[in-house]
Amino acid sequence: MANEISSNFETVPSRGQWASHLGFILAAAGSAIGLGNIWKFPYITGEYGGGAFVLVYLICVVIVGLPLMIAEIMIGRRAQKNPVGAFQELHHKSSPWQLTGWLGVASGFLILSFYSVVAGWAIAYIFKSIVGFTGSPEQIQNQFVELVVSPYDSILWHSIFMFLCIAIVIGGVQRGIERWSKILMPALFVILVGLMFYGLFFTHGGMQALEFLFKPDFSKLSAEAALSALGHAFFTLSLGMGAMITYGSYMKKSDNILKNAVIVSFLDTIIALMAGTAIFSLVFHYGMEPGQSVGLIFKTLPVLFKETGPGISVPFFILLSFAALTSGISLLEVVVSYFIDIRGWSRTKATILLGSAIYLFGLLSAISSITLPFRGKDQGIFDILDFVTTNYMLPVGGLLTCLFTAWVFKRKAKIDEFGSEGFLYRVFDIIIKVVTPIAVIMILLHGLELLPFMDYGK
Repeated sequence: MANEISSNFETVPSRGQWASHLGFILAAAGSAIGLGNIWKFPYITGEYGGGAFVLVYLICVVIVGLPLMIAEIMIGRRAQKNPVGAFQELHHKSSPWQLTGWLGVASGFLILSFYSVVAGWAIAYIFKSIVGFTGSPEQIQNQFVELVVSPYDSILWHSIFMFLCIAIVIGGVQRGIERWSKILMPALFVILVGLMFYGLFFTHGGMQALEFLFKPDFSKLSAEAALSALGHAFFTLSLGMGAMITYGSYMKKSDNILKNAVIVSFLDTIIALMAGTAIFSLVFHYGMEPGQSVGLIFKTLPVLFKETGPGISVPFFILLSFAALTSGISLLEVVVSYFIDIRGWSRTKATILLGSAIYLFGLLSAISSITLPFRGKDQGIFDILDFVTTNYMLPVGGLLTCLFTAWVFKRKAKIDEFGSEGFLYRVFDIIIKVVTPIAVIMILLHGLELLPFMDYGK
């Protein structure tokens, strides 16, 4: 044909699809399992009552995380489109509901721009671990400060991480995302099992770690604890950013959405608890206090790794980098899929151009000296983007997805995607119409410090 363009950079390929049931599960689990699973969830579990908090968290997954994940996958598979195109396809071309998809694309763009910086730090620490951590505890902790304040170092590792994301996503659904998910996720699991085994059987902190994580202490189950469980059940499963809509759009019709969503939720939770067992076994063995911020990973643990040596520190930071990479490729795919589906770009063109745009925007977060006035004080671009996406964009995107599924998505189409009109569907329908919207509104108000029954110290 006269208009056919042979260049790979311009040719629009057919839409991808997962080659296997396992491919979707590993890719979706990889999207959900990120840096927060390695440090935040284990800490808040111990801080808010161990096994008692886990129980509340699982309830929150059932009423918030799981229904919204099912809803997003249903929307994606039904429409066979990216987040923006999905709402246009299921409603109409100029539908105001497409704002939900735009929020997802914008969230993916912004989150990856600063997430890549943290992921770059994790890669940097693989090489620091190979050399070994030496000096006093203060000197070891100062290595992280030096890394953050050095624009050259942060930009270098940010560049490496974004290059890896682009290289994987450019390969497509099967040959890129699925292939690498099948490599990275099993490798992540094997490394984590090894680290947990070491912590339980070769340190004196294993039992204390298990007690910290799993011993029920219902006296710590405050309103703050319940809201933390609610918020984490939402954020940990990559909801509200269009990732599950995008991945769902590549799913085969024969796959069971409910079963897959349950498996992904289970893997996300179990890996977080395994990571906590591994980390806190070391922390308690050396008599240190667990910390909630990224300082636990990049300041506290390197001090401990001076004693354990590269045999433990190198696998740990490889684990951390793998977790970041599987999440990073899903964020990039959300953005890329829009330009492939709607704009008609080839995957190569969309991935290179959008990946480069995210990379360039991420330079603002990599340079810690750049600040802007925000909420009454000067803050770095990194912190501003983190606050805006976490407290505004993701909860609003999740709430709109929930309302669309509950009241706009045609009932016949929902039943068809769910698989049956039995008891489980009726339970899902009630939860997505009543319970989940209220829960997400509470997450939104809590993030903005607007819940009337909470003391925010104002």
